[in-house]
Amino acid sequence: MLPGMPAAQAQVQVQPVGFNAAAAPAAADDKASENGAPLPQVDALRKQLDAMPLKPGDLEEGRRLLTDVNAIAQAAERVIALRAGELAELDRRLEGLGPAPESGNPAEAPDVAQQRKLLDRQRASIDSELKLARLVAVDAEQRGADLVRQRRALFRAALTTRSDSPLGPSFWRNLRNAAPRDLVRLRALGTDLTTSISAALQSPQRGAFWTYLALALLLAVAGPWLAERVLLRVLPARLPAARLRRTLLAAVAVVTHVFIVATALQLTWNAVQLGGPLSDELLALRQASLRAVIYASFVIALGHALLSRRHPSWRLLAIRDELARSLSPFPWWIATLSALGALVTELNVIVGASLSAEVFIHALFALLLSVTVAKALGHLRTAPATPAADAAQRTDERPLWVGLILAGAGLAVAAAVLAMALGYIALAGTLARQMVWSGVVFACTYLLMQLGDDLCDALLSSKGRVGAHIHDTLGLDAQLLDQAAVLVSGVLRLVLFFYMVVALMAPLGTDPDELLHRGSSLNHSLQIGDITIAPQALLTALAVVCAGFLGIRLLKHWLAERYFPHTSLEPGMRVSIVTLLGYVGAVVVVAVALAGLGISVERIAWVASALTVGIGFGLQAIVQNFISGLILLAEQPVKVGDWVVLGDTEGDVRRVNVRATEIQLGDKSTVIVPNSEFITKTVRNMTLGSAQGRVLLRLPAPLDTDARRMRELILQAFYAHQGILDSPAPSVTLEGIQSGTLTFLAIGYVSSPRQAAGVRSEVLFAILEALRAAGLTLSPPATTTVAQPQGEPAQERS
Repeated sequence: MLPGMPAAQAQVQVQPVGFNAAAAPAAADDKASENGAPLPQVDALRKQLDAMPLKPGDLEEGRRLLTDVNAIAQAAERVIALRAGELAELDRRLEGLGPAPESGNPAEAPDVAQQRKLLDRQRASIDSELKLARLVAVDAEQRGADLVRQRRALFRAALTTRSDSPLGPSFWRNLRNAAPRDLVRLRALGTDLTTSISAALQSPQRGAFWTYLALALLLAVAGPWLAERVLLRVLPARLPAARLRRTLLAAVAVVTHVFIVATALQLTWNAVQLGGPLSDELLALRQASLRAVIYASFVIALGHALLSRRHPSWRLLAIRDELARSLSPFPWWIATLSALGALVTELNVIVGASLSAEVFIHALFALLLSVTVAKALGHLRTAPATPAADAAQRTDERPLWVGLILAGAGLAVAAAVLAMALGYIALAGTLARQMVWSGVVFACTYLLMQLGDDLCDALLSSKGRVGAHIHDTLGLDAQLLDQAAVLVSGVLRLVLFFYMVVALMAPLGTDPDELLHRGSSLNHSLQIGDITIAPQALLTALAVVCAGFLGIRLLKHWLAERYFPHTSLEPGMRVSIVTLLGYVGAVVVVAVALAGLGISVERIAWVASALTVGIGFGLQAIVQNFISGLILLAEQPVKVGDWVVLGDTEGDVRRVNVRATEIQLGDKSTVIVPNSEFITKTVRNMTLGSAQGRVLLRLPAPLDTDARRMRELILQAFYAHQGILDSPAPSVTLEGIQSGTLTFLAIGYVSSPRQAAGVRSEVLFAILEALRAAGLTLSPPATTTVAQPQGEPAQERS
């Protein structure tokens, strides 16, 4: 076989008569082994699947069985992928040989006939194995689905199982009775560990044993400190002076800290293993300790990166130094307690401890974690105000999502303590673990979102070095680059949010709606006609409404504050889009919530029919204003920032709602006008047709006035004012002669109608001074007006 040629292709090339087709699958299997894990046999997979118990005894066994079933399914899929490719290649090869000659026709050449026979035999073997592999994959998928359902049932049963309360004497009596047997099992594991250590010390590799321990101690003690110093010295000089420095340094510090601590523990276990192979119990203890230490080091490093007690300028959270110092011990406590609780729980499984010991461990660590989290929440609630010096960078205004998280954590603490006091130890332990895990997931997601935003700003934004290079090289518009940076950042946030939700459910070992499904087991539902409303459905609808409206609010805020500032849309269009999006999103959220209650749109059609009469009479004005508001938002004859005149009302449009529009008058008062007024009445929009305003002056002068000199002085006054535009140029014409008086008509243009009044006054002062200096006078009465430019009249709607 040629180097680099796929096995499936090599086995179907034209071979001489002595070609061994039976060796081709073996060659393909050898090639698969070279590329990865050895290709399993389908018969072995079937035996493994059939040997598995149909029902798990507990949640841990269910998890192991589900892992094994998934591994079997993946192995079967590997076989299917490989054999399907081989089968397709054989079919192509047989097609190249042409159809077999029918009876009565001349026979084909002997070597071709033998080649066809060998290929047919090989195809039948591969096709049979492929069908068996597909059957194994389907059976494994069905078995996995059954295990998931059984684990859900076990999970619900565990949460609702009530044991002896720690406040009662029976709890401690059972623990005392089981303690001697548990201590014997624990001493046996300790003896096994000390025996392995003694064997390592007595072996010829005793020097390596102490070397491993010394390196592990050095890494665990000095490694994180030294790594932080190196990162602070190396990274800032090689990164742009932007927020990316902080976030990237924090992310690298977390990964480095976890790697160093995990390496130190691995070196320790390598030292213990020098005395000989470890027992199954010690191997399980090694895996459990590695998982616990990696988790604890990750939580500690993450908390240190976010709080940054010693380097406030690198802190990612906008909090005071005093609050950061008061919160800095809690990542250590939470990480130590949660990791130690998980390790002790695994240790109970390894030594086969009693149920009383397991319940005691769950109760103890649930209480300790709840107290620790409650103490941390107390520090957050009593945090002092931000000083005025930091007011520009930091604010005391707490975002809504932070308040919701803190409120949820407080409720979880109270629920965990209450559940433990009532004897629901499994529920209390689950709440405590989920509470801590949720905090870790939120903190990690926050760090990753900040890192994603800063990377997009540094790599795509026109303000960054890379973005500026792209702008200069490709000629892309800077505003387009800024929009791309914001959009990519938003997509990353959406992806991170999705994985955050998935990670939040990981400790539960089930899908996100598991707790909601438990409501159906209560068998308490409300029957209204053909509609059945269960507690599960009510919780689902409530969750949809809360999450939906929160998502709409966050999306509107992101559009208004992050995306739209990088676009060329007018402020009025931005407000209109955000407003319409809010109403459309509200309708969608309500529809989804009704679907969660089991009430479809068709079911509420009769409600709309019954309301038709009421809408036709009592709600006619409201509906009229609502439709008018939609027309204003869509067509935008009047938008935010326009200067409008509606009857006796004249002012600036400040907000366009679906029902009414707010107009701010000159005295800063606000008039709320129904939207139907803008549709049914004449509206003068001073800023719609053109942003320019016109200063018009009619100046009367005596008949013996030097008209040309008068015209020059008026033009000089217009040109000398900075507010008068050069294009269109100012003009002065002699409008007429009436009653022995010359009437001069002077017109100048300003950039906005709002400037016309002030400019008119200043130009008049300049004209009067110039006429007085030139010895010229005006004849009473003199009138001035301000109007829109000719050819671009103000908009009128009727």
